[in-house]
Amino acid sequence: MANPPELVWLDNLTPKSTRFDDTYYTRDNGLEETRHVFIGGNRLEARWSEGQSPVIGEFGFGTGLNFLATWQAWDSHLARQKDLSPSGTNLQDAQLTFISFEKYPLDRTSLERALSCWQDLSPWTERLVAAWKPEADGWQSLHFGSVTLILFIGDAADGISSIPHGIDAWYLDGFNPKTNPELWSLELMTAAFAASNPGATLASYTAAGWVRRTLQSAGFSIAKRKGFGHKRDMTIGTR
Repeated sequence: MANPPELVWLDNLTPKSTRFDDTYYTRDNGLEETRHVFIGGNRLEARWSEGQSPVIGEFGFGTGLNFLATWQAWDSHLARQKDLSPSGTNLQDAQLTFISFEKYPLDRTSLERALSCWQDLSPWTERLVAAWKPEADGWQSLHFGSVTLILFIGDAADGISSIPHGIDAWYLDGFNPKTNPELWSLELMTAAFAASNPGATLASYTAAGWVRRTLQSAGFSIAKRKGFGHKRDMTIGTR
């Protein structure tokens, strides 16, 4: 059975992990941070427009905010493409595959509560919540039309050896590296490098020096980019 998270709820419905002493997203604007750090940091919209369909990998599914923001951006991309090609012939095979690891999944009620403040995402949230069944450990797939969420419930270090697809864009979104160092370890980042396709990118909200050095030791080429909000820097990289 899946390990339950240890949560408290801050006054604006922001969930905080007491296990890792960190919130699941920034209290300022978690959705905009997701768009800036992960979607922007991996240049996903530009890559989609170029005809690519990068497989996304994520450490730390959490509330699913990153997945939902990406799904929304993908649907917006498809709508724009349909306007350019009304027949839709170029969209029939377009697929978004999102692979994520989560050791401490939220139950359905907590997931819905955590996502309730993001009204922009409500159509996508409703579909995710309806399909959410995190009780069993291991791999599971949830299908939403052109979008497939492949979720591993359990320790990422155990699941990454059986990852079903090579990754083209990583979302490194574990809790604070100081309180959750296992999800930023050299062993796991080396495994992520091995699971990456040539040219794969990565993005993370953290610019901690030891995290960047760990990623470099794993084989990635690392750089800094303007962070979101009050954060001066974030991390991006390529394989």
